[in-house]
Amino acid sequence: MSEAIAGRDRDLGNFIPGPSLSEYRVRFESHFALDRQDGILTIRMHRQGQAARWSRGLLNAWNLLLREVGADRDNEVVIITGTGDSWLAGVEARSFAEPLNQWDSDLVVEQYNDGVRLLERLVFDIDVPTIAAINGPGPRLELPLLCDLTLCTEDAVFGDGNFSAGSIPGDGMFLALCELVGPKRASYIVYTGQGIPANEAERLGIVNEVVTRAELMPRAHELASRIMARPRTARRLTHGIASRPWQRRLVADLRNSYAHQLLGMTT
Repeated sequence: MSEAIAGRDRDLGNFIPGPSLSEYRVRFESHFALDRQDGILTIRMHRQGQAARWSRGLLNAWNLLLREVGADRDNEVVIITGTGDSWLAGVEARSFAEPLNQWDSDLVVEQYNDGVRLLERLVFDIDVPTIAAINGPGPRLELPLLCDLTLCTEDAVFGDGNFSAGSIPGDGMFLALCELVGPKRASYIVYTGQGIPANEAERLGIVNEVVTRAELMPRAHELASRIMARPRTARRLTHGIASRPWQRRLVADLRNSYAHQLLGMTT
């Protein structure tokens, strides 16, 4: 919360304090390195200081972290990125080794909740501008594509490998591609397993800029600083307009699509 608002709230004595970065930084440190400078919060995924791998634990952590980030009024711009040369270094196989039809029913419900909340938290709970800095190739790129601005390195590749792997493209990437490049092209990408290289992704409007790895975070912080130079109300309400198309898309499609994916995983 800004100092002016916090002071007023203390005087009134009727506002519940929001989350404290010093507390949730420690809570989530096994999955994320969190740093905030001048209101700009950087969320960096990691696994013991190296590139993270997608897992049930990381999915759940994203759901819970974004809730805290959105409720912390000291966060004015959010940057998300990965560690090293990969957005994610693959998938943690043991998290998904057991077929879904052998999962406990409570775990299936938890998977569904975390799966949809991953994107819903970003789009509905975060009220400030968001910048994604995709630091290399890896799966689960739907989250950075839903940010207001998306930068990537030259070796990033965009696609949806679900169908090629015998699964259903319901966890968000197909949805993101439909919004960004249209359903016809998105369907072709899914059915063929086509990977779109970074420069082509920029041409198609999937990302905003392609930069070298050395330039990535400086450029993300440069954009964040430009945003911070504008009035607080302008920043937050502009984000509200920018996120509106994603809100419509998620309400219309996400839960239905993800339910289809989980249904397919039971067979």
